[in-house]
Amino acid sequence: MQVAIVKYNAGNTQSLSFALERLGINALITDDLEQLQSADKVIFPGVGEASSAMKSLKKKGLEQFLPTLKQPFLGICLGMQLMCRHSEENDTPCLGVFSEQVRRFMPAEKISQDTPLLKVPHMGWNTLQALKTPLFEGVSVGDYVYFVHSYYVEQSKDTAALCEYGTAFSAALQKDNFYAVQFHPEKSAVTGERILKNFLNL
Repeated sequence: MQVAIVKYNAGNTQSLSFALERLGINALITDDLEQLQSADKVIFPGVGEASSAMKSLKKKGLEQFLPTLKQPFLGICLGMQLMCRHSEENDTPCLGVFSEQVRRFMPAEKISQDTPLLKVPHMGWNTLQALKTPLFEGVSVGDYVYFVHSYYVEQSKDTAALCEYGTAFSAALQKDNFYAVQFHPEKSAVTGERILKNFLNL
């Protein structure tokens, strides 16, 4: 099986590559359109800032190309956000695979008198709820995964899992062959490994 990791100067490719190696996969890290087109699976990781990442994608000719792929495709963290229609982070138009808007957590917002102020970024372990799609086979409601993000995707018809941080947000999305997770499966211990295995088995 050939797994390709999208190379675009905003992907956390090293730890993801190591996680895949533990599953017996030597992934190809590439921005070559032919190699991405021919891969059995494509993973689109991301760390950093949305507008800079989109500039890198455009420079490499990936902005129009990635949404046309037909094989199982997995966006991770910023990769998930870039798959949406638009991000509030520097008012950035994104890839539009999903129609959702990416919004910023509001650190000064009190949800209620009993809710403390949110710390931004949302960083650390949190639980998954309302699991759907084969990506979560063998994963249970309440299992912990690792998040690091200041922006989130609202709930929608494409939501495949939820998480709660002041408000309920999409921890995962799925539409056709496109899957995306806000958390880092490569840093999420046994649960993350299971999710990566499920993606490889799609």
